[in-house]
Amino acid sequence: MRIGNLDIENPLFLAPMAGITDLPFRLLCREQGCGVVYTEMISAKGLSYGSERTENMIEIHPNEHPIGIQIFGSDPLIMARMAERLSETSADLIDINMGCPAPKIVRNGEGSALMKSPRLAGQIVKEVCKASSKPVTVKIRKGFDEQSINCLEIALIAEEAGAAAVTVHGRTREQFYSGKADWNIIRQVKSRLSIPVIGNGDIFTWKDALAMKEQTNCDGIMAARGAQGNPWIFREILAAQKGMIVQPPSVEEKIHTALRHMHMLIELKGEKTAVLEMRKHVAWYLKGMKDAGRMRKYINTIATAAEMENVLLFYLDKVNESVLQGDPADNDKSGESYIDNQIENIHQGE
Repeated sequence: MRIGNLDIENPLFLAPMAGITDLPFRLLCREQGCGVVYTEMISAKGLSYGSERTENMIEIHPNEHPIGIQIFGSDPLIMARMAERLSETSADLIDINMGCPAPKIVRNGEGSALMKSPRLAGQIVKEVCKASSKPVTVKIRKGFDEQSINCLEIALIAEEAGAAAVTVHGRTREQFYSGKADWNIIRQVKSRLSIPVIGNGDIFTWKDALAMKEQTNCDGIMAARGAQGNPWIFREILAAQKGMIVQPPSVEEKIHTALRHMHMLIELKGEKTAVLEMRKHVAWYLKGMKDAGRMRKYINTIATAAEMENVLLFYLDKVNESVLQGDPADNDKSGESYIDNQIENIHQGE
């Protein structure tokens, strides 16, 4: 797959996700076989104002390449100036966000609101492409709502304006992330464009990835929520594509990766912020595991790295001992009361 002058050997993409695809998470996904990662969406205005938080969000590690920086905004000239500036970084791609459904973004006429203004959308793509020395990609949705399904129109406009690839999320803005993604619309866009089309929406397993490829003939596959707490999804897709046996991560691998994730976040953001952010990540890592619901209750009260580590390692020990879910060991140290009491002791520092 080729995006502009950039050869993509492995067309598996990590979607840009606000509050999630920061540097540590991107590195973990790259290690597990993700071919291209994107930053969280960056406000072009925030970048132009010199916001320290925004500046920190564009930090790139040498092991991340190829990587794209996603920007959002509604002013073509500001978007162009920031694209020119970002072209001077080590980023490999510049991505334009025309899909974010967040009310605050939409009220400002940004993100998916741009799909209601095809002319403005085209101006933004044209100016960004003129200003950027890096290939420009555009991420769009099926449409703003069911009465305005215009992703093919927007995709053709983006191609004509100079975009090197388009990502299509098969939901409308009004759907947010509910319902089922429409892969047929991805197929329609792919059939009409000469530039690469990346499919996005409902990629939760390797089977989903293979099915999307078969149904849409898309050039690349982008995972979003399916990668939350599950960077191994990329490893599994690669294995399936090669006809190999798919090996899911073990409980040990999940827990130790969660702990490594936390320590990477601490190094980047400090312990207080890192532990608060890890609450959601740990909930995702534990999803589908024994007594995950009860564990989330404890995780959401943790405020220190030491306690997070103690609780997760204790949980791992109990999984290995088959104590969770009430599996009997003996009358005094088995089942829910024992687990609850022991975690409460960790909370109290005993």
